[in-house]
Amino acid sequence: MKRVTVFVLFVTGILMTSNPLRSQPVGSDDILGFWLNEEKDAKIEITNVNGKYFGKVVWLKEPNETDGRPKVDDQNPESSLQNRPIIGLELLKNFVFDEDEWNSGTIYDPDNGKTYKCTIKKGSSTLLNIRGYIGKEWMGLGRTTVWTRPV
Repeated sequence: MKRVTVFVLFVTGILMTSNPLRSQPVGSDDILGFWLNEEKDAKIEITNVNGKYFGKVVWLKEPNETDGRPKVDDQNPESSLQNRPIIGLELLKNFVFDEDEWNSGTIYDPDNGKTYKCTIKKGSSTLLNIRGYIGKEWMGLGRTTVWTRPV
């Protein structure tokens, strides 16, 4: 019986240390670089500025309106900001890395002109889970979207 127990513990130890499905440790700068939004119609570049993480739109699948004018932030409630081009617009602001996620930041949604509290978690080396919410995150009043690294 002892031999069986020792063998089971040995095999379990090997499986636990070599399991490719086990999540890898997340580093603070794993978020850096280019990401496609869930619809794959915008590319966002995430950068680190003085220890905080920011993300701005650097590409749009359709950058212009039907009349040829560049798309602008026309849903912004502040009229002085409604002429800002979407390309170059900062969507993610002031995120800090804490253990395995980026939090304490905000995400701006140019489709409705609203800013939400937000957390970002790494789903894998090619996936980010972006959760925008109102109130407290645990209240469940929010939406999660998945961004992917471009190939």
